[in-house]
Amino acid sequence: MVLRTLLSSVCVLATLNASLACTAVDVVAGDGTVVAGRTMEWAVDMKWTLVSQPVGTSLTMSAPPSLGLPARTITTKYAVVGVAPGVIPGNALLEGQNSAGLGMSANFLPGFTQYQTVTPQDRNYVSVLSFGTWSLGSYATVAELKAALQSTKVWFDAAALGTGDTPTTLHFVFTDKTGASVVVEYVAGELRLYDNATHVLTNAPTYDWQLLNVRNYLNVSTVGVQSVRIGTANVTALGQGGGMVGIPGDYTPPSRFVRATFLRHHATQPATGADAVQAVGHILNTVDIPLGIAQSRDGNQLVSDYTQFVAIKDLTNNRLMITDYNHRLTYLTLDLNTIFAQDKPATIPIADLPYPKGIDATSSLKK
Repeated sequence: MVLRTLLSSVCVLATLNASLACTAVDVVAGDGTVVAGRTMEWAVDMKWTLVSQPVGTSLTMSAPPSLGLPARTITTKYAVVGVAPGVIPGNALLEGQNSAGLGMSANFLPGFTQYQTVTPQDRNYVSVLSFGTWSLGSYATVAELKAALQSTKVWFDAAALGTGDTPTTLHFVFTDKTGASVVVEYVAGELRLYDNATHVLTNAPTYDWQLLNVRNYLNVSTVGVQSVRIGTANVTALGQGGGMVGIPGDYTPPSRFVRATFLRHHATQPATGADAVQAVGHILNTVDIPLGIAQSRDGNQLVSDYTQFVAIKDLTNNRLMITDYNHRLTYLTLDLNTIFAQDKPATIPIADLPYPKGIDATSSLKK
């Protein structure tokens, strides 16, 4: 597939109601295929754009301008295809995967994120807006990235980076094609790394709190009670699924974390990569948000988070499946090896991808 160039002039929103409902999950199939998927929710149209960055893409590693520290230019080692919000200039990747099989999803973490402070003594630094390109463009595995993060300061300054009031309080989950997965957070100005035991990430609070909260649901089960004797009456279950009574059904981050974790760890392990794609898709369907359901007030305006896109990454075979809100029943598949081989940068708004129109199957039932 050929990606076409996005119009270069995009304005940054002065005010922006933030997303509170992103969910990421990864699954390893019986044949070893690693598939990682995510939903991306927001309350305003973020103009999501598919971005292709070839090997050798130049990236400026800069510090906050007030420090006067020298910027250095690096060239990426791996080709990357990702998704960036078009309302922020510079293709700041919040989702993506590279040619080595490392995938990333960035989720909003409000109220807890505080990036690191760069000092005059530091030599390695990167703004959070360049973090996705730097990490995916430079490293092949979770282990390599974890080592690099120990000596690299990640910073943010709205005035210096020109994002206005656009929220950039993010945490990240990285998964590689071995199945290794790590959650990266910046809290109280410090780096926090968590081996992703649940293979799930949502939003606030922090990952360690979410993991503790799962303990409140140890009683739920895939197996329900079929009948109970009450006096002389034999009371039978109304249907299957009673073992899951107590699993929260709302869209708050803790509830989505519990729900996705339960499904990820109790669903039958998929045998193949194709099965894993289907499994991830089914799990993400349980956190899909239609317009008008998850609402809040922004001053006098009532706004609604909704699922703006869903991406499913086959990290083993370098494939990306993607869909937007208006085409939720259809995933487009991109062979990333073909895109990586193009060896040139390109962008296209997700809304402009060639989604097929409804397929009329009437003739299949005609005599």
